[in-house]
Amino acid sequence: MIICITARASGMDAPVEQRFARAPYFVFVDTESGKSESIENPLISAAGGAGPRAVQLLSQAGATVLITGQVGGNAARALAAGGIKAYAYRGSGSVADALAEYTARNLQPIPLS
Repeated sequence: MIICITARASGMDAPVEQRFARAPYFVFVDTESGKSESIENPLISAAGGAGPRAVQLLSQAGATVLITGQVGGNAARALAAGGIKAYAYRGSGSVADALAEYTARNLQPIPLS
């Protein structure tokens, strides 16, 4: 499974970013191999429609789970349409911390409808 976690910088030690489509980085973690890849968000300063376009990036990367703080309405609809589940991490920890909370089943699903 590939999980995307929004971050303020690259890497597993980066702080989690609470905004989805305007996050500076997306960190993709392959739970089977344990490998991670950080991608700078090209939509951070997009004029509009960043949410659905960010969902497209996640889909292209094969992500089936998103961990972030909050998701806007258009992004939520796009996530639901793309079959990507979203979970809220409201802490101030790192990407690794958010992943550990998800793995421990401590994160609440973000409603997408």
